[in-house]
Amino acid sequence: MARFGPDSGSLQVHTYREGVAAKVGHDLIIEVTSWEGSDDGGALELTADPRSLQVREGHRGVKPLTDKDRREIRKTIDAKVLGGQPISFRSTRVDGDAVEGDLTMAGTTRPVQFTLQREGGRLRATVPVVQSKWGIKPYRGFMGALKVRDDVEVVLDAPVG
Repeated sequence: MARFGPDSGSLQVHTYREGVAAKVGHDLIIEVTSWEGSDDGGALELTADPRSLQVREGHRGVKPLTDKDRREIRKTIDAKVLGGQPISFRSTRVDGDAVEGDLTMAGTTRPVQFTLQREGGRLRATVPVVQSKWGIKPYRGFMGALKVRDDVEVVLDAPVG
């Protein structure tokens, strides 16, 4: 069984902005810095600490992200988006590169499906997540003129074994 985490792989959340004031916001790459996963070829599991999210990059904004911006975003994610609730994934079916399983976030568990790529000794997957399906209200700023799109992507890159 292959075990992996931040020392050998990466787990990121990619968010995208929309709305009238979208140009003042940023599309974000947020790194999960405390997580662990396992893969035995027939089952895939992953747990992540929601308080370990760190904003690494902000793209397409009018101004670059400051350290203060990064701290405020992290605080908002913790207090208003995920609420410190554990995050976990457990596969219910792995058939070649097709994966189905249960994702738990913000205290809610819902099914997800995605494609897992095994190449060059790595596992790679991009998992689309629609926040509202987990009861998460996407962030809004500037009186609703700036919004984080409801759909985000969770991106995994980890060693196979």
